[in-house]
Amino acid sequence: MRLGSVLAAATKLPRGYRYGMSRPWTVTAQKMNPPGRQRKKVFVEPLAQDEWKIFRGDTVEILKGKDAGKQGKVNQVIRARNWVVLEGLNTHYRYVGKSGDHWGTYIASEAPLLLHDVALVDPSDRKPTTVDWRYTEEGEKVRVSTRSGRIIPKPVFQRRDGIVPEQWKDGPKDTSAEDALEKTFTPVLKTFEEDVMEKMGINESSRSRKSYWY
Repeated sequence: MRLGSVLAAATKLPRGYRYGMSRPWTVTAQKMNPPGRQRKKVFVEPLAQDEWKIFRGDTVEILKGKDAGKQGKVNQVIRARNWVVLEGLNTHYRYVGKSGDHWGTYIASEAPLLLHDVALVDPSDRKPTTVDWRYTEEGEKVRVSTRSGRIIPKPVFQRRDGIVPEQWKDGPKDTSAEDALEKTFTPVLKTFEEDVMEKMGINESSRSRKSYWY
C-alpha cells in the first residue's frame, strides 16, 4: 500500500470538506478547509475505466472558462475528481512563502479543469473533436475521431523526469540491460565471516560454544 493511501485512510476529513490540488493532510489543504467552514459540495460523475479518452501528453482545447478556445498539453490527470491540468493554461496567481513582513513569491498556479470542459484535438486539422474507442483489424484498441474518422494515437509514456523509455539511448556511462541482469552472485549457506575466510584461505579449527534458544 502506498504512503498516500495510508495517510488518506488515517486522515478524517471534516464534514463539508472540499477537495483541491493539495493532499488533505498537507498544511495548504488544511488552510483552505478550516474547522467550521462549510464549502459548496462539488459532485463528481463516476466514470468507468474505458470511458477515459484523454491522457497525459494529449493536446486538448478548452471549451469553457476564461481560456476558452486555447489549446494546450495535458500534464496531469486526476481521475478521482474528473480533472485535467493543462500546461500554462487556466492559471491563477498566489503568494508562496509568506511570513511576517515578507509577502512571499507571486507565482502562477495551473487550476484543474473538468473533463467535459475540454475536447481532444484532432491532429489532422487541429480542431476539437469527440472520440470513440474502436478496434483495428489486428485487434488493437485505438481512439478514433467521430468527425474525421482518423485514428488519434495515445501519447507515448513519459516519466516525471521527461524521459520516454522507448526513445532512450544508452550513453557511454550508462549500464546496459544485459550487464544489469547478469548474475554475479551465488548464494551460499554460510555466514559472512565464513564466506570471507573461505575466499582468503583461512582455516579456523575452533568452534563457537553451542547455545540453545527456547
